[in-house]
Amino acid sequence: MRSPAMPCRLAAATVLLVLSGAAASANEFERVRPVTNDATLKECGECHMAFQPGLLPAGSWTRIMDGLDDHFGEKASLPPGPAAEIRAYLTGNAAGRGDPALLRITEQRWWLREHRFRPEVWLRKDVLSKANCEACHRDAARGLYDDD
Repeated sequence: MRSPAMPCRLAAATVLLVLSGAAASANEFERVRPVTNDATLKECGECHMAFQPGLLPAGSWTRIMDGLDDHFGEKASLPPGPAAEIRAYLTGNAAGRGDPALLRITEQRWWLREHRFRPEVWLRKDVLSKANCEACHRDAARGLYDDD
């Protein structure tokens, strides 16, 4: 026999499950797997933080790897072996969502939603760039972007 409170409990449990799924979805970029590929850490990390593959969709990583001769204004070409290894690592561990037409993490919709700051924030000498994640997220290299 069901108690009169059973439908209310079921409804409350359903609401909690739905909300927890929405929260997990909204926060999926706050904790991403850290970079574990040695070639990526070495080659990409030589000039900037080696960004986690889970921050961009595979299509973006493919286009980035295809354009290393003009990598955001720099020549970042690699020998074929390391380039193939890095490409496979980035695309194989890429985000399941995001806009593959965009190459910059800082142009992705999720990033823009999380970083609505006054323009002068990006000019501070301890920040200087939207790509300097570690200026605000001390554990960014470990894939931790939680801002709570």
